[in-house]
Amino acid sequence: METKYRGLNVPLTPLRFLERSANIFPEATACIDGVRRISFRQFREDAEAFARALRAHGLGLHDRVGVLAPNSYEALLAQFAVPLAGGVTVPINTRLAAAEVAYIQGHAGFNILIGAADLLAGVVEELPEELRLLEIPELDGTQPGKFPSFADFIAPHREGEDLSYRVADDNEPIAINYTSGTTGKPKGAVYTHRGAYLNAIGEVNAQKFASDSVYLWTLPMFHCSGWCTGWATMAVSATQVALRAVRGPEMWRLIAEEGITHMCGAPAVLTTLVDDENKRRVKNLRIVTAGAPPSPTIITRCENLGIEVTHVYGLTESYGPFTVCEPQREWSDMTVRRRAVLKARQGVAMITNEEVLVIEQTAEDDDSIVEVPSDGTTMGEIVMTGNGVMAGYFEDEEATHIAFRGGYFHTGDLGVKHPDGYIQLLDRAKDVVVSGGENISTIEVEQGIVSYPDVSDCAVIGVPDEKWGERPRAYVVLRSEARGDDPEAISEAIIAHCRVNMAGYKVPKDIVILDELPRTSTGKVRKKDLRDEAWQGQEAKIH
Repeated sequence: METKYRGLNVPLTPLRFLERSANIFPEATACIDGVRRISFRQFREDAEAFARALRAHGLGLHDRVGVLAPNSYEALLAQFAVPLAGGVTVPINTRLAAAEVAYIQGHAGFNILIGAADLLAGVVEELPEELRLLEIPELDGTQPGKFPSFADFIAPHREGEDLSYRVADDNEPIAINYTSGTTGKPKGAVYTHRGAYLNAIGEVNAQKFASDSVYLWTLPMFHCSGWCTGWATMAVSATQVALRAVRGPEMWRLIAEEGITHMCGAPAVLTTLVDDENKRRVKNLRIVTAGAPPSPTIITRCENLGIEVTHVYGLTESYGPFTVCEPQREWSDMTVRRRAVLKARQGVAMITNEEVLVIEQTAEDDDSIVEVPSDGTTMGEIVMTGNGVMAGYFEDEEATHIAFRGGYFHTGDLGVKHPDGYIQLLDRAKDVVVSGGENISTIEVEQGIVSYPDVSDCAVIGVPDEKWGERPRAYVVLRSEARGDDPEAISEAIIAHCRVNMAGYKVPKDIVILDELPRTSTGKVRKKDLRDEAWQGQEAKIH
């Protein structure tokens, strides 16, 4: 039913979170970045100056602005200031090669790029000469001086037109986040004001954010717009602490000195934290993890330090987290190990999302949606629908149509649904090992190996096998205290451990010990790199 009354059906936008926090808590600390401490009042003033500067330099409605920066005040500020000016933020992975950054610039079509001086210097030769580059301050607040400064860009615009923190249509774009491009060129997932607002509220609920929360940015701000966490923490007027590099000693220092209550990150971040020699028991620290299924072993190690771990699951196309493994009351009565096994599942749709299903796999031209039994064993593809799914791929209607066939977003992830309704991710479709006609979940094998006491990290891929087609190979990182041991003896012990804990056909063909696994900036293992090396010279791959 339509209404004539003003104030009903107001479009949703996370810009309102900044306006509200600055009005209610103007002098409270909004952000800490190295030596700088920024109040909500200052944050709002800087955002408005930035927005006016963008408009003064020709930014129009829905025009894009690139951000190539580590976790920093300016990267966070851009998430509010660019849409406040009517534009769309394009966060860029800081580990991309210059040619990859140039591709995103050309595809997104932005004319302004803000970032760290060293990152800009590494890509400038591949970018158009007319592109405006703006450098942000270093961690100590100094200006490198290699490019025009961001501060000088916004300084003349401290005064000027009033800006509206409202939008005419909440389905307008607020950000474009590019996928990793592992199966081709990166695709730009379009986020809307409505989706960003609702996902942020979902994050507030899942992470238990409040006005006294202190959030440490271990998750890259460029990854899925930081899982919408910048908007979520602003919604409750919490403090955000920028961390430019994930290092164990620095994380533990900030936990102690700034009273950190919340963090996010891939399981690799958890491992860095609990492996550090500065580790200690803590109170009131919550960590939300995603990016790869956490092993029960790492969850147990965190809980033994008093850290509350929550597992979420999602993709670039779902604003980051779409599901959360909601803890059941009876889990608190279980052993730590049993509880950790249950918490490692991907769970159920977040409160602001609609539905997540596990369906029979279909071809790209098949729109049928047939759910698999909720028996915890029948594997299918995970699909989702709701406000937490992107509006589509930027300027790529064909890819959008394929991704949304049957009215659901197809993740390409394989999993099962348990009788209690919780889903569990078993593998990416391209990562499943097919050995003698049997499908082997690499995640299951990895978690079995990480449960061995001397193993810190692990990745499993399929490698050629003359008899079976493929066999699993495990790449293993040892814990520091085991690195001096005989590699052959360690490998044999790990394989023996596997034979006891999993079916024989799942046991790795061999073990490769590495100092570290190749990872993306968001903590995901670069299995493609491992596969390319293992399959070099082979005529074909199964995947």
